[in-house]
Amino acid sequence: MATALDPAALVASVQSVARGGVVTFLGVVRNHHAGKAVVDLDYSAYPPMADRVLAEILAETMARWPVSAAIEHRVGPLVVGDLAVAVVVAGDHRDEAFEACRYLIEQVKVRVPIWKRERYRDGSEAWVDPTATGAGHPVAGSEVAP
Repeated sequence: MATALDPAALVASVQSVARGGVVTFLGVVRNHHAGKAVVDLDYSAYPPMADRVLAEILAETMARWPVSAAIEHRVGPLVVGDLAVAVVVAGDHRDEAFEACRYLIEQVKVRVPIWKRERYRDGSEAWVDPTATGAGHPVAGSEVAP
């Protein structure tokens, strides 16, 4: 999605009077990564494949837990402070909502073909591996010097 995300609309899409626990995860572009000051970044994806994998992950989640869930991920250029991803899960109880929300975002990071290129204050840039330990690390050999 190239436009700004609307977490309130996502909450409304899954919330109901039967669902007592609503969990929201918002991924925001931060100003640092791996010891470098981040200026901005760019997410790219192959939409037909990314949409298909997102739908698979949502279906798996709702089959595994008795929840309703929604997710949206930005593509294109973003700056520090922009909302990059929003995950919302509503369940009858908080435990299942928290578990399902965590599962969703972790599966997105590992499986969805969305790639992130960060640009740093020093003029360098790097593709970031979302599957590396923690929040992701520059892909080996991907840094471009200023």
